[in-house]
Amino acid sequence: MKQADVRPKVFCIGLNKTGTTSWAYAMAELGYIVGSETKATMFFDDWVRKDFSRIIDYCRTQGQAFQDIPFNLPGTYREMDHAFPESKFVLTVRDTADAWFHSLINFHGKYWSLSGHIPPTTEDLARAVYWRRGFLADYCREVFKTPISDPYNRELLLDFYNDYNKEVVNYFTDRPGDFLVLNVSQAGAYYRLCGFLGLPSGKGEFPWLNRT
Repeated sequence: MKQADVRPKVFCIGLNKTGTTSWAYAMAELGYIVGSETKATMFFDDWVRKDFSRIIDYCRTQGQAFQDIPFNLPGTYREMDHAFPESKFVLTVRDTADAWFHSLINFHGKYWSLSGHIPPTTEDLARAVYWRRGFLADYCREVFKTPISDPYNRELLLDFYNDYNKEVVNYFTDRPGDFLVLNVSQAGAYYRLCGFLGLPSGKGEFPWLNRT
């Protein structure tokens, strides 16, 4: 077995629009096999049902590093921690909750607002196709718990961001070898990731991908 094959799984559990794409790119550069985000997103409905069996099976065979849906959905990190006891977890964050909110609505507006409205309207989300039609509307309802009439309610989303991050940090309290909070925009973030993974760092900074 190659050395790469016996590496612990690494899960990026930061919310979308916290630098997760840049993290995945860096992990690939570091020699990790990064699981397909497109394939993993299709387990969203499994997460809604709180059935993690297919997600766990996917992780056993389809990569060494994983990010975004369903791994950054509330509660998934607990299931992955139990299924893969030697795994590591990275919580990517933005400078502020407000910075995350604006990045999120700008990104969603850029790709899924048929009306040109930022954030997308309820009607936009119902028509938008990402994996399947209506997925984004389901996502806002199931994950953010926002009302159908106001899917990007600012106060609810800011609370969601802060509450999710606090919950994750509390779960991994006193486990510095297993858990890292990382802001990829900060100087030295790449070195911190490499140190956390026990790897030498050959470059200085993260690439900035999917910026909004």
